[in-house]
Amino acid sequence: MPDGAEVKYAKRRLLPRLEDAAEEAVPHTVSSGERADQLGQRYFGDSGQWWQIADANPTLDPRELTDEPGEQIAVPLPGGFPGGLGGPGVRNG
Repeated sequence: MPDGAEVKYAKRRLLPRLEDAAEEAVPHTVSSGERADQLGQRYFGDSGQWWQIADANPTLDPRELTDEPGEQIAVPLPGGFPGGLGGPGVRNG
């Protein structure tokens, strides 16, 4: 602030509606034993990017993404999610 006072805040990420995000995603069929971090590594080249997949699906707990083998989940495409670093088949780093 002009008087030198420090103001703390949390940065927010705005997400598209799930219906809109689904149009810019590819399906992935969950295999037995898969984890969200493994999907982040596979699709984004970085296991820490699992959150992009979680954001594209109606779940709050990332473990729910892969707890049902055979279930289809959405994986965002490159540029399909604001702030995304890549997408299926894109390796970063």
